[in-house]
Amino acid sequence: MTANDTIACCAPLAAPALSGGEATATAELFKALGDPARVRIVNLLATGGRPICVCDLTGPLGLSQPTVSHHLRKLLDAGLVEREQRGRWAYFSLDREAVEKLAAVADLKGACCR
Repeated sequence: MTANDTIACCAPLAAPALSGGEATATAELFKALGDPARVRIVNLLATGGRPICVCDLTGPLGLSQPTVSHHLRKLLDAGLVEREQRGRWAYFSLDREAVEKLAAVADLKGACCR
């Protein structure tokens, strides 16, 4: 299953029922965000307003370049970020469609406390 398939297969958690595939795809998205460093990366990308070089993430995160690259790979594999190669540097940005889908998946308005 590709990252785009994972995003497309997700169903809102408030759906009447989830298929096994939908539950697996949704779990993969949440698994990608299951590390505080990855959540911080998503935050930095969301507030940065432009693609950010991996070299500009090491300082704010307090992590080495290989570690940041590892976390970015997990987010990329989940389809949450996009990668653009500029010479020898890689720049990352949020995949807006994926983030919108994630927001819809996590939307539990009205599902709680029925």
